[in-house]
Amino acid sequence: MKKIFVILMMTGILTLSSCFAQSDYDRYFTDAKLRLDLVFAGNNSSEQVFLNQLVAEDVWAGTRTQLVDPFGYGEFRFEAYDAASGKKIFTNGFSTLFSEWQTTEESHRVNKAMNVSLSMPYPKDKVKVRVTRRQFEDGSYKEIFNCEIDPADKLIKRGKANNFEVVDVMINGESKNKVDLLFVAEGYTVDEMDKFMADVNKFMGYLFDIEPYKHRKNDFNIRAVKSVSEESGPDFPHKDIWKNTVLNSHFYTFETDRYLTAPDQTLVSSVASVAPYDAIYVIVNTKTYGGGGIYNYYGLSMSDHHWEATVFVHEFGHSFAGLADEYFDSDVAYEDFYNLKLEPWEPNITTQVNFDAKWKDMMGKDGVDLWEGGGYMAKGIWRPVDMCKMRVNTVGTFCPVCVRAIEKMIDYYCK
Repeated sequence: MKKIFVILMMTGILTLSSCFAQSDYDRYFTDAKLRLDLVFAGNNSSEQVFLNQLVAEDVWAGTRTQLVDPFGYGEFRFEAYDAASGKKIFTNGFSTLFSEWQTTEESHRVNKAMNVSLSMPYPKDKVKVRVTRRQFEDGSYKEIFNCEIDPADKLIKRGKANNFEVVDVMINGESKNKVDLLFVAEGYTVDEMDKFMADVNKFMGYLFDIEPYKHRKNDFNIRAVKSVSEESGPDFPHKDIWKNTVLNSHFYTFETDRYLTAPDQTLVSSVASVAPYDAIYVIVNTKTYGGGGIYNYYGLSMSDHHWEATVFVHEFGHSFAGLADEYFDSDVAYEDFYNLKLEPWEPNITTQVNFDAKWKDMMGKDGVDLWEGGGYMAKGIWRPVDMCKMRVNTVGTFCPVCVRAIEKMIDYYCK
Protein backbone atom coordinates (compact mmCIF):
# COMPACT_ATOMS: atom_id res chain seq x y z
CA MET A 1 0.00 0.00 0.00
CA LYS A 2 2.89 2.31 0.86
CA LYS A 3 4.49 1.65 -2.53
CA ILE A 4 1.21 2.42 -4.30
CA PHE A 5 0.91 5.69 -2.36
CA VAL A 6 4.46 6.72 -3.28
CA ILE A 7 3.86 5.91 -6.94
CA LEU A 8 0.62 7.91 -6.94
CA MET A 9 2.35 10.79 -5.17
CA MET A 10 5.23 10.83 -7.69
CA THR A 11 2.76 10.64 -10.56
CA GLY A 12 0.95 13.62 -9.10
CA ILE A 13 4.20 15.59 -8.80
CA LEU A 14 5.13 14.82 -12.40
CA THR A 15 1.64 15.78 -13.60
CA LEU A 16 1.76 19.01 -11.58
CA SER A 17 5.19 19.80 -12.99
CA SER A 18 3.92 19.27 -16.53
CA CYS A 19 0.94 21.53 -15.81
CA PHE A 20 3.25 24.31 -14.60
CA ALA A 21 5.41 23.89 -17.72
CA GLN A 22 2.37 24.05 -20.00
CA SER A 23 1.15 27.08 -18.04
CA ASP A 24 4.49 28.79 -18.74
CA TYR A 25 4.08 28.03 -22.42
CA ASP A 26 0.55 29.44 -22.52
CA ARG A 27 1.66 32.55 -20.65
CA TYR A 28 4.53 33.46 -22.97
CA PHE A 29 3.84 31.85 -26.35
CA THR A 30 1.22 31.28 -29.03
CA ASP A 31 0.78 28.11 -31.12
CA ALA A 32 2.82 29.61 -33.97
CA LYS A 33 6.58 29.63 -34.62
CA LEU A 34 9.11 32.44 -34.98
CA ARG A 35 12.14 31.88 -37.22
CA LEU A 36 15.26 34.01 -37.03
CA ASP A 37 17.30 34.00 -40.24
CA LEU A 38 20.87 34.89 -39.31
CA VAL A 39 24.19 35.27 -41.10
CA PHE A 40 27.31 33.83 -39.43
CA ALA A 41 30.52 35.37 -40.77
CA GLY A 42 34.21 35.17 -39.90
CA ASN A 43 37.21 32.85 -39.94
CA ASN A 44 38.91 30.30 -37.70
CA SER A 45 39.49 32.76 -34.86
CA SER A 46 36.58 35.18 -34.98
CA GLU A 47 32.95 35.44 -35.96
CA GLN A 48 30.10 37.90 -36.20
CA VAL A 49 26.39 37.19 -36.38
CA PHE A 50 23.86 39.41 -38.16
CA LEU A 51 20.07 39.34 -38.30
CA ASN A 52 18.78 39.00 -41.84
CA GLN A 53 15.02 38.67 -41.25
CA LEU A 54 12.30 37.41 -38.93
CA VAL A 55 9.68 34.98 -40.22
CA ALA A 56 6.35 33.91 -38.71
CA GLU A 57 5.33 30.31 -39.40
CA ASP A 58 2.03 28.59 -38.65
CA VAL A 59 2.89 25.85 -36.14
CA TRP A 60 5.36 25.33 -33.31
CA ALA A 61 5.79 21.56 -33.31
CA GLY A 62 8.31 21.37 -30.48
CA THR A 63 8.04 20.61 -26.78
CA ARG A 64 5.76 22.75 -24.65
CA THR A 65 6.82 21.28 -21.31
CA GLN A 66 10.64 21.49 -21.44
CA LEU A 67 11.19 25.01 -22.70
CA VAL A 68 14.68 25.19 -21.20
CA ASP A 69 16.90 22.67 -23.01
CA PRO A 70 17.91 19.87 -20.58
CA PHE A 71 20.79 18.48 -22.67
CA GLY A 72 23.41 21.18 -23.16
CA TYR A 73 24.26 19.78 -26.59
CA GLY A 74 25.64 21.79 -29.48
CA GLU A 75 28.37 24.33 -30.16
CA PHE A 76 25.88 27.16 -29.68
CA ARG A 77 23.02 28.07 -27.38
CA PHE A 78 19.92 30.03 -28.41
CA GLU A 79 18.14 31.78 -25.53
CA ALA A 80 15.02 33.92 -25.19
CA TYR A 81 14.02 36.11 -22.24
CA ASP A 82 10.78 37.86 -21.44
CA ALA A 83 11.70 41.52 -22.04
CA ALA A 84 9.57 42.86 -19.17
CA SER A 85 10.69 40.52 -16.37
CA GLY A 86 14.02 39.23 -17.68
CA LYS A 87 12.89 35.64 -17.08
CA LYS A 88 14.51 33.00 -19.27
CA ILE A 89 11.61 31.42 -21.16
CA PHE A 90 13.28 29.32 -23.87
CA THR A 91 16.67 27.77 -24.67
CA ASN A 92 17.92 25.35 -27.26
CA GLY A 93 21.33 24.05 -28.32
CA PHE A 94 22.51 23.69 -31.92
CA SER A 95 25.52 23.33 -34.16
CA THR A 96 26.22 24.70 -37.64
CA LEU A 97 28.09 23.96 -40.83
CA PHE A 98 29.85 27.28 -40.25
CA SER A 99 31.37 26.07 -36.96
CA GLU A 100 32.55 22.92 -38.73
CA TRP A 101 34.14 25.05 -41.44
CA GLN A 102 35.98 27.02 -38.75
CA THR A 103 37.95 23.84 -37.93
CA THR A 104 39.23 23.44 -41.52
CA GLU A 105 42.51 24.64 -42.93
CA GLU A 106 40.71 27.00 -45.32
CA SER A 107 39.31 29.03 -42.41
CA HIS A 108 42.85 30.16 -41.59
CA ARG A 109 43.11 31.86 -44.98
CA VAL A 110 39.59 33.00 -45.92
CA ASN A 111 36.66 34.90 -44.41
CA LYS A 112 33.26 33.35 -45.14
CA ALA A 113 29.58 33.84 -44.36
CA MET A 114 26.85 31.20 -44.06
CA ASN A 115 23.10 31.42 -43.47
CA VAL A 116 21.70 29.86 -40.30
CA SER A 117 18.07 29.72 -39.11
CA LEU A 118 16.88 29.35 -35.51
CA SER A 119 13.33 28.74 -34.32
CA MET A 120 11.34 29.27 -31.15
CA PRO A 121 7.66 29.40 -30.18
CA TYR A 122 6.08 32.68 -31.29
CA PRO A 123 6.10 35.06 -28.29
CA LYS A 124 3.04 36.95 -27.07
CA ASP A 125 5.09 39.92 -25.84
CA LYS A 126 8.52 41.43 -26.49
CA VAL A 127 11.48 39.13 -25.98
CA LYS A 128 15.21 39.53 -25.83
CA VAL A 129 17.12 36.81 -27.63
CA ARG A 130 20.78 35.97 -27.70
CA VAL A 131 23.14 33.41 -29.19
CA THR A 132 26.18 32.22 -27.26
CA ARG A 133 29.15 30.17 -28.48
CA ARG A 134 30.87 27.42 -26.51
CA GLN A 135 34.53 28.42 -26.17
CA PHE A 136 37.11 25.87 -27.28
CA GLU A 137 39.60 26.86 -24.58
CA ASP A 138 37.50 26.38 -21.45
CA GLY A 139 33.97 25.35 -22.45
CA SER A 140 32.41 28.60 -21.24
CA TYR A 141 29.82 30.44 -23.33
CA LYS A 142 30.45 33.80 -24.99
CA GLU A 143 27.65 35.96 -26.38
CA ILE A 144 27.95 36.53 -30.13
CA PHE A 145 24.51 37.96 -30.93
CA ASN A 146 21.55 39.62 -29.23
CA CYS A 147 18.47 41.61 -30.18
CA GLU A 148 15.00 42.51 -28.94
CA ILE A 149 11.98 41.25 -30.86
CA ASP A 150 8.51 42.75 -30.81
CA PRO A 151 6.01 40.10 -32.00
CA ALA A 152 3.75 42.90 -33.28
CA ASP A 153 6.48 44.16 -35.64
CA LYS A 154 4.83 44.63 -39.06
CA LEU A 155 8.11 43.75 -40.79
CA ILE A 156 8.09 40.16 -39.52
CA LYS A 157 7.61 38.20 -42.71
CA ARG A 158 4.36 36.25 -42.99
CA GLY A 159 2.66 34.04 -45.55
CA LYS A 160 3.64 30.79 -47.27
CA ALA A 161 7.20 30.60 -48.55
CA ASN A 162 6.26 28.15 -51.31
CA ASN A 163 3.43 26.04 -52.67
CA PHE A 164 5.11 22.66 -52.40
CA GLU A 165 2.75 19.82 -51.54
CA VAL A 166 3.03 18.32 -48.05
CA VAL A 167 2.15 14.64 -47.66
CA ASP A 168 1.12 13.12 -44.31
CA VAL A 169 2.95 9.81 -44.44
CA MET A 170 2.33 8.60 -40.88
CA ILE A 171 0.46 10.64 -38.26
CA ASN A 172 0.21 9.26 -34.72
CA GLY A 173 -1.06 12.32 -32.87
CA GLU A 174 -0.74 16.05 -32.24
CA SER A 175 2.59 17.61 -33.11
CA LYS A 176 3.14 18.91 -29.58
CA ASN A 177 3.22 15.32 -28.27
CA LYS A 178 5.21 13.65 -31.05
CA VAL A 179 8.55 13.79 -32.83
CA ASP A 180 7.67 15.42 -36.14
CA LEU A 181 10.15 14.21 -38.75
CA LEU A 182 9.98 15.98 -42.10
CA PHE A 183 11.54 14.55 -45.24
CA VAL A 184 12.49 17.13 -47.89
CA ALA A 185 13.15 16.35 -51.55
CA GLU A 186 16.38 17.59 -53.15
CA GLY A 187 17.32 17.00 -56.77
CA TYR A 188 13.98 15.45 -57.72
CA THR A 189 12.22 16.88 -60.77
CA VAL A 190 8.45 17.07 -61.05
CA ASP A 191 8.50 13.76 -62.95
CA GLU A 192 10.46 12.12 -60.09
CA MET A 193 8.07 12.88 -57.24
CA ASP A 194 6.70 9.33 -57.23
CA LYS A 195 10.28 8.15 -56.76
CA PHE A 196 10.72 10.62 -53.89
CA MET A 197 7.66 9.31 -52.09
CA ALA A 198 8.88 5.74 -52.60
CA ASP A 199 12.23 6.81 -51.13
CA VAL A 200 10.48 8.43 -48.14
CA ASN A 201 8.66 5.20 -47.38
CA LYS A 202 11.88 3.26 -47.86
CA PHE A 203 13.77 5.53 -45.43
CA MET A 204 10.93 5.39 -42.92
CA GLY A 205 11.20 1.61 -43.03
CA TYR A 206 14.94 1.82 -42.37
CA LEU A 207 14.40 4.01 -39.30
CA PHE A 208 11.76 1.86 -37.65
CA ASP A 209 13.66 -1.34 -38.36
CA ILE A 210 16.29 -0.45 -35.74
CA GLU A 211 16.08 0.11 -31.99
CA PRO A 212 15.21 2.25 -30.19
CA TYR A 213 13.14 3.74 -33.03
CA LYS A 214 11.44 0.41 -33.65
CA HIS A 215 9.58 0.28 -30.33
CA ARG A 216 9.03 4.07 -30.32
CA LYS A 217 7.37 4.23 -33.74
CA ASN A 218 4.08 5.49 -32.30
CA ASP A 219 5.91 8.54 -30.92
CA PHE A 220 6.64 9.83 -34.44
CA ASN A 221 4.77 11.74 -37.10
CA ILE A 222 6.24 11.53 -40.60
CA ARG A 223 5.59 14.08 -43.34
CA ALA A 224 7.19 14.80 -46.69
CA VAL A 225 7.60 18.00 -48.71
CA LYS A 226 7.51 17.50 -52.46
CA SER A 227 10.07 20.23 -53.14
CA VAL A 228 10.55 20.18 -56.91
CA SER A 229 13.91 20.84 -58.57
CA GLU A 230 14.45 21.92 -62.15
CA GLU A 231 17.16 19.30 -62.64
CA SER A 232 17.89 15.90 -61.17
CA GLY A 233 20.66 15.22 -58.68
CA PRO A 234 23.12 17.40 -56.68
CA ASP A 235 26.24 19.33 -57.70
CA PHE A 236 29.66 17.66 -58.00
CA PRO A 237 32.05 20.66 -57.94
CA HIS A 238 35.20 18.52 -58.17
CA LYS A 239 33.80 17.03 -61.40
CA ASP A 240 32.48 20.35 -62.73
CA ILE A 241 28.89 19.09 -62.61
CA TRP A 242 26.34 21.72 -61.62
CA LYS A 243 22.58 21.27 -61.29
CA ASN A 244 19.66 23.65 -60.80
CA THR A 245 18.07 22.25 -57.63
CA VAL A 246 15.80 23.60 -54.92
CA LEU A 247 18.39 23.40 -52.10
CA ASN A 248 21.66 23.80 -54.05
CA SER A 249 23.20 20.73 -52.41
CA HIS A 250 26.67 19.57 -53.36
CA PHE A 251 29.36 17.02 -52.70
CA TYR A 252 32.98 18.02 -52.00
CA THR A 253 32.09 20.10 -48.94
CA PHE A 254 35.37 21.22 -47.33
CA GLU A 255 37.05 19.48 -50.30
CA THR A 256 35.96 16.07 -49.02
CA ASP A 257 34.50 14.02 -51.87
CA ARG A 258 31.79 12.23 -49.86
CA TYR A 259 30.67 15.18 -47.71
CA LEU A 260 27.28 16.09 -49.17
CA THR A 261 25.60 19.20 -47.75
CA ALA A 262 23.11 21.97 -48.51
CA PRO A 263 25.21 24.96 -47.35
CA ASP A 264 22.33 27.44 -47.07
CA GLN A 265 20.38 26.27 -44.02
CA THR A 266 17.96 29.19 -44.31
CA LEU A 267 16.97 27.91 -47.74
CA VAL A 268 16.33 24.45 -46.25
CA SER A 269 14.26 25.98 -43.43
CA SER A 270 12.26 28.07 -45.89
CA VAL A 271 11.40 25.05 -48.05
CA ALA A 272 10.45 23.10 -44.91
CA SER A 273 8.34 25.93 -43.49
CA VAL A 274 5.11 24.64 -45.08
CA ALA A 275 4.93 21.75 -42.57
CA PRO A 276 5.37 21.30 -38.82
CA TYR A 277 8.67 19.68 -37.89
CA ASP A 278 11.07 18.96 -35.05
CA ALA A 279 13.69 17.42 -37.32
CA ILE A 280 14.47 17.84 -41.02
CA TYR A 281 15.98 15.12 -43.18
CA VAL A 282 16.86 15.88 -46.79
CA ILE A 283 16.87 12.97 -49.26
CA VAL A 284 19.20 13.81 -52.14
CA ASN A 285 18.43 12.11 -55.43
CA THR A 286 21.75 10.48 -56.25
CA LYS A 287 23.44 7.09 -56.38
CA THR A 288 26.76 8.50 -55.16
CA TYR A 289 27.78 7.75 -51.57
CA GLY A 290 27.63 10.74 -49.23
CA GLY A 291 25.78 12.67 -46.60
CA GLY A 292 26.00 14.70 -43.44
CA GLY A 293 24.20 15.46 -40.21
CA ILE A 294 24.48 18.44 -37.85
CA TYR A 295 22.72 18.69 -34.49
CA ASN A 296 19.45 20.68 -34.58
CA TYR A 297 20.33 21.79 -38.12
CA TYR A 298 19.45 19.04 -40.61
CA GLY A 299 20.50 15.62 -41.81
CA LEU A 300 20.82 14.55 -45.43
CA SER A 301 22.15 11.72 -47.56
CA MET A 302 21.92 9.94 -50.89
CA SER A 303 18.77 8.16 -52.02
CA ASP A 304 20.20 5.18 -53.90
CA HIS A 305 23.27 3.29 -52.72
CA HIS A 306 23.82 -0.07 -51.06
CA TRP A 307 24.72 1.82 -47.84
CA GLU A 308 21.72 4.17 -48.04
CA ALA A 309 19.93 2.70 -45.00
CA THR A 310 22.82 2.77 -42.56
CA VAL A 311 24.06 6.20 -43.71
CA PHE A 312 20.59 7.66 -43.19
CA VAL A 313 20.24 6.23 -39.69
CA HIS A 314 23.80 7.31 -38.84
CA GLU A 315 23.34 10.89 -40.05
CA PHE A 316 19.97 11.16 -38.33
CA GLY A 317 21.79 10.14 -35.15
CA HIS A 318 23.88 13.30 -35.51
CA SER A 319 21.12 15.73 -36.43
CA PHE A 320 18.39 14.44 -34.14
CA ALA A 321 20.12 13.00 -31.07
CA GLY A 322 23.43 14.88 -31.06
CA LEU A 323 25.52 11.71 -31.39
CA ALA A 324 29.20 12.05 -32.26
CA ASP A 325 31.11 10.16 -34.90
CA GLU A 326 32.96 7.33 -33.19
CA TYR A 327 35.41 6.66 -36.00
CA PHE A 328 38.98 7.91 -35.86
CA ASP A 329 40.75 6.41 -38.84
CA SER A 330 39.00 8.03 -41.82
CA ASP A 331 39.90 10.97 -44.03
CA VAL A 332 38.25 14.04 -42.53
CA ALA A 333 38.83 17.74 -43.09
CA TYR A 334 38.86 18.88 -39.48
CA GLU A 335 41.83 20.09 -37.43
CA ASP A 336 41.82 19.90 -33.59
CA PHE A 337 38.09 19.24 -33.48
CA TYR A 338 38.07 18.57 -29.69
CA ASN A 339 39.95 20.08 -26.75
CA LEU A 340 41.09 17.03 -24.81
CA LYS A 341 41.16 19.05 -21.57
CA LEU A 342 37.35 19.36 -21.71
CA GLU A 343 34.48 16.88 -21.80
CA PRO A 344 32.82 16.80 -25.25
CA TRP A 345 29.14 17.70 -25.24
CA GLU A 346 28.11 14.66 -27.30
CA PRO A 347 26.71 11.82 -25.14
CA ASN A 348 28.61 8.93 -26.78
CA ILE A 349 32.25 10.04 -26.52
CA THR A 350 34.35 11.08 -23.53
CA THR A 351 37.75 12.48 -22.64
CA GLN A 352 37.09 11.18 -19.08
CA VAL A 353 37.37 14.74 -17.77
CA ASN A 354 33.78 14.39 -16.51
CA PHE A 355 33.00 10.75 -17.11
CA ASP A 356 30.30 10.81 -14.42
CA ALA A 357 28.16 12.82 -16.86
CA LYS A 358 28.50 10.18 -19.56
CA TRP A 359 28.07 6.39 -19.28
CA LYS A 360 29.92 5.64 -16.03
CA ASP A 361 26.65 4.29 -14.61
CA MET A 362 26.43 1.83 -17.52
CA MET A 363 29.95 0.40 -17.30
CA GLY A 364 30.02 -3.38 -17.51
CA LYS A 365 26.44 -3.64 -18.71
CA ASP A 366 25.73 -5.09 -22.18
CA GLY A 367 29.39 -4.81 -23.14
CA VAL A 368 29.72 -1.09 -22.34
CA ASP A 369 33.28 -0.10 -21.49
CA LEU A 370 35.94 2.43 -22.56
CA TRP A 371 37.45 1.96 -26.02
CA GLU A 372 40.07 4.52 -27.02
CA GLY A 373 39.52 6.33 -30.32
CA GLY A 374 36.57 8.41 -31.48
CA GLY A 375 35.56 11.85 -32.66
CA TYR A 376 38.15 11.70 -35.47
CA MET A 377 40.96 11.27 -32.92
CA ALA A 378 42.85 8.03 -32.16
CA LYS A 379 44.09 9.09 -28.74
CA GLY A 380 42.53 10.91 -25.80
CA ILE A 381 38.87 10.23 -26.65
CA TRP A 382 36.95 7.08 -25.77
CA ARG A 383 33.77 5.46 -27.10
CA PRO A 384 31.42 3.04 -25.25
CA VAL A 385 31.88 -0.11 -27.37
CA ASP A 386 34.24 -1.24 -30.07
CA MET A 387 31.67 -1.30 -32.87
CA CYS A 388 28.51 0.84 -33.09
CA LYS A 389 26.49 2.30 -35.92
CA MET A 390 28.11 5.65 -35.14
CA ARG A 391 31.48 4.11 -36.05
CA VAL A 392 31.06 1.76 -39.02
CA ASN A 393 28.46 1.09 -41.67
CA THR A 394 28.61 -2.68 -41.28
CA VAL A 395 27.20 -2.62 -37.73
CA GLY A 396 23.44 -3.04 -37.66
CA THR A 397 22.72 -1.65 -34.20
CA PHE A 398 23.38 1.29 -31.91
CA CYS A 399 25.32 0.64 -28.72
CA PRO A 400 23.44 0.90 -25.38
CA VAL A 401 24.80 4.41 -24.73
CA CYS A 402 23.54 5.70 -28.07
CA VAL A 403 20.21 3.95 -27.54
CA ARG A 404 19.77 5.73 -24.22
CA ALA A 405 20.64 9.10 -25.76
CA ILE A 406 18.12 8.61 -28.58
CA GLU A 407 15.42 7.54 -26.09
CA LYS A 408 16.01 10.68 -24.03
CA MET A 409 15.64 12.87 -27.12
CA ILE A 410 12.38 11.17 -28.10
CA ASP A 411 11.11 11.67 -24.56
CA TYR A 412 12.07 15.36 -24.73
CA TYR A 413 9.69 15.94 -27.63
CA CYS A 414 6.92 13.63 -26.45
CA LYS A 415 6.68 13.87 -22.66
